[in-house]
Amino acid sequence: MNSEKYCPLDYTMNLIGTKWKPIVLFHLLEGPLRSGILQKKIPGISNKMFTQTVRELEKDVLVIREVFPVVPPKVEYTLSERGKSLKSILLSLDSWGANDATNY
Repeated sequence: MNSEKYCPLDYTMNLIGTKWKPIVLFHLLEGPLRSGILQKKIPGISNKMFTQTVRELEKDVLVIREVFPVVPPKVEYTLSERGKSLKSILLSLDSWGANDATNY
């Protein structure tokens, strides 16, 4: 990695800087959630976008997807250790948003 062109903020934003990724990660701070329940906690996200988002988070090792061998299929998402390391960032963003929304 060329240190002249490396920007830690750019790196972080490439991992979590979409509209939906921080929201998915934030809800998973509560603990493991079934796929359908997690999706219902995110108003406005389409099935396609939800699937794309959790797949990208899984690929980046921020979430772990567990499939249970039952009928009907049960899929659960949980934060990986790497994902849990974002807790303070996600809580700070939530706090800032709550404070800013009351001021404007």
